[in-house]
Amino acid sequence: MLAALSVEIAKLNRSLAALLALAAPGVIGLFAFLVQTRMSAPMRWADLMANASMIWAFFMLPMSVTALTALMANMEHGPKSWDHLRALPVPRWQIYAAKAICTAGVVAAMSVGVLLAGLASGWLISLALPRLAPSGPLDLAGAIRTLAMMWAASLLMIAVQLWMALRFSSFVPGLVLGIGGTFFAVVATGAKEGVFMPWQMPVNIAVSGPEAWRVSVALGLGGIGGLVALCLMLAHLSRREVL
Repeated sequence: MLAALSVEIAKLNRSLAALLALAAPGVIGLFAFLVQTRMSAPMRWADLMANASMIWAFFMLPMSVTALTALMANMEHGPKSWDHLRALPVPRWQIYAAKAICTAGVVAAMSVGVLLAGLASGWLISLALPRLAPSGPLDLAGAIRTLAMMWAASLLMIAVQLWMALRFSSFVPGLVLGIGGTFFAVVATGAKEGVFMPWQMPVNIAVSGPEAWRVSVALGLGGIGGLVALCLMLAHLSRREVL
């Protein structure tokens, strides 16, 4: 398993995954900075970090997962190297498991990037426009906990997207699934049925008040359900060929 992981990490180092991992949080940080420059009063640190997390969960996370899973699959689809990989003296499931672990790891790194981007936007506005420097206490532990829970809730979405991307050699099915899932998650944010949509589960982590039950559902279905889906993906792909 360690050998399969090391190979996938080496492939990532030669791919555009690093650029994607930097671009998505960077866009969020830039947007947060520009929003602050247009405000007439300082934003609270709590609101700043919450806004960055919501932008991430609401749109950038599902679209980043769509792009990342397509990239992970295209490493093999592009050069048509599946036959070579399956001929190696390594259980097939380890090949797919290594890809899943690396994908989840990159998403976790991007979550850290969102945290740093939010902090950087606040510090930069403090330097550029001191009168708009964020006010109030900075609950760093709370921001980390929220992003960690969003990552856990995204595991089912990661599993579904990666499953589709690895199953078909064309990037179109995975792309359609990701765009469609994100669209319905956005337009059906308030719908009770939305709690069952993998693309909406990270957003539900930020829900409070009477709808706070969505948090536990998102963690249960997104986190535990994601691990179950990953196991099903390994069992399925290990027995089938790519189309």
